[in-house]
Amino acid sequence: MANVTIYSTPTCPYCKMAKEYLTKHHIVYKNIDVSEDTVKAEEMIKKSGQMGVPVIDVHGTIITGFDEKQLGKALGLS
Repeated sequence: MANVTIYSTPTCPYCKMAKEYLTKHHIVYKNIDVSEDTVKAEEMIKKSGQMGVPVIDVHGTIITGFDEKQLGKALGLS
C-alpha cells in the first residue's frame, strides 16, 4: 500500500476532488491542512516548488494539482 499525504485547504475544490478520488479507490491517506499549519505549508513548498494546493505525495512522488491520470499511475491504478 502506498504512503499517501495530501496537502490541502478546506476551501479548495481540487483538494476535495483529490480526496474523493483517493477514498473511492480505498486509498488511506494523511490530510494536512496547510491553512492551519505553516510548518507543513513550508514543507509542501520545499517538496513541490508550489504554493498552490493540492500537493499529493505518493511515496515520494510529488503531484501538484489534481491530475487523475498521474495520480492513478503513481498509485498503480492505471
